[in-house]
Amino acid sequence: MKSLVQFARQALTPSAFVAGLISVLAGTTSSVAIVFAAAKAAGATSAELASWMLALGLGIGVTCIGLSLRYRTPVVVAWSTPGAAVLVTGLVGATMAQAVGAFLVSAALITLSGVTGWFARVMDRIPMPLAAGLLAGILVQFGMGLFSAMHGSFAVVFPMFAIYLPGRRWFPRYAVLAALVVGIVAAAVTGAIQPHEVDLAFAVPVFTMPEFSWQVILGAGLPLFAVTMASQNLAGVAVLRNDGYRVPVSPLIGWTGAANFVLAPFGCYGINLAAITAAICTGSQAHEDPDRRYIAAVWSGVFFLLLGAFGGTVSDLLAALPMSLIAGIGGLGLLGTVINSLTSALAEERWRESAVVAFLATASGVTLLGIGSAFWGLLAGVLTALVTRGRRPVAPMVEDSRSVA
Repeated sequence: MKSLVQFARQALTPSAFVAGLISVLAGTTSSVAIVFAAAKAAGATSAELASWMLALGLGIGVTCIGLSLRYRTPVVVAWSTPGAAVLVTGLVGATMAQAVGAFLVSAALITLSGVTGWFARVMDRIPMPLAAGLLAGILVQFGMGLFSAMHGSFAVVFPMFAIYLPGRRWFPRYAVLAALVVGIVAAAVTGAIQPHEVDLAFAVPVFTMPEFSWQVILGAGLPLFAVTMASQNLAGVAVLRNDGYRVPVSPLIGWTGAANFVLAPFGCYGINLAAITAAICTGSQAHEDPDRRYIAAVWSGVFFLLLGAFGGTVSDLLAALPMSLIAGIGGLGLLGTVINSLTSALAEERWRESAVVAFLATASGVTLLGIGSAFWGLLAGVLTALVTRGRRPVAPMVEDSRSVA
């Protein structure tokens, strides 16, 4: 009982609450349209669209909360945005039943990757500077979004930046919260917030019996698995390790894959470890004590559960917020993580060149064979290290994750 009361007090930490909220806003507002487009490509009805949001919100929320509490680590889970982009084209001409069959195949392969431990073994051989360069390359676009958003919405974004700077000096734990409040007020005053007519209603699960079509599996299921692992889970692990969290990788991959598999018939096409949104919860802006930042991830899970429960209603509410506000608060929330990533990437001279190559290749946003720049940035960094440093044994990034279970 005493520990429960203590956790309740910790959970009410404003910075952790805000970090969890921002992570959900940043992770959904810019990508929910892609998820809807993927569902429409398979001919989803309005009820099935709401079921997709319910299944995704439930899967993400439960794994966020469960894994974060289990490991006392800010484990943030999200839907696969690159995966949804793959499905927009991969599911054209497919039925919803065939789409669900492809989701099940992808989820089974992700679960197998976690159970066998092969993904963890790959991650354990990646040097920290390369992983940090990879992460910095992912986050730099989001960070630049803070300033690019000023071009079209100066009256909204600049006041956020103006309050954030003195906030970092005099009330650092609440600087991002202050920026969010100022941004909402500025957006309301300038008329940037566009309220929509919304119907408050709970989403209802819609079960679809899977149908396995090899054409749809090859065209959508396998590419979905590839981009989820290479572009999402890879970067998600890099975020955790860059901030010093040595949580075992295999259970994280295995449980997200299992949750995906169970909920796939209801529209959960793909969930994975988050990267950009995870960095919001793993950095100092979430909590000054690294051992308590998992509370931010728990809040993120709670908000995702609410998002799933109300389905399309929440999507309408999110649509009312201007993208400049989301870009601005996301960029401010990630400044500290970008600094830490670049510091780690350049700390060791022997890895500096390969880390910079990984950073530049990832930041380029290049996409080849349907796989995002995170994978190609890591590949470029490893290739640079092998060629410039010779075939020396690669130092493990952390201890074998199995020993930390």
